[in-house]
Amino acid sequence: MTRAALCLAFLALVGCADRRLHITSDPPGALVALNDVEVGRTPVEVNFTSFGVYDVRLQRAGFATLHTSAEANPELHDQPVLDALVAPLPGRPRTDIYWHFVMEPLVTDPDALIERAREIRAMAPADAPAN
Repeated sequence: MTRAALCLAFLALVGCADRRLHITSDPPGALVALNDVEVGRTPVEVNFTSFGVYDVRLQRAGFATLHTSAEANPELHDQPVLDALVAPLPGRPRTDIYWHFVMEPLVTDPDALIERAREIRAMAPADAPAN
């Protein structure tokens, strides 16, 4: 094999890591959007290419929409420089990241809503300004 062919084979392997986000929720069946792109209903698995913080939105009938963020951190084999060294080795490196979210039921009973507000107010620091 020529040197050029070996270089091309190496370059073809670099960046071929298999990266998957596994997203679950309680309750299951929530519609998931990552960075405002819908990816499916929980439980869902989705490929990703970039590590970092993702904006996450979960929606399901009867539950409050959950707006949050979650971080995808690289494993050792995904660190800069190491990823290039690991890529040409036999087998594909795989990164699996698991996120689980708990959704709150939508409160439609006014008395329950007032009681929940009292509970939240009781948790506030005593020196918090009152509105």
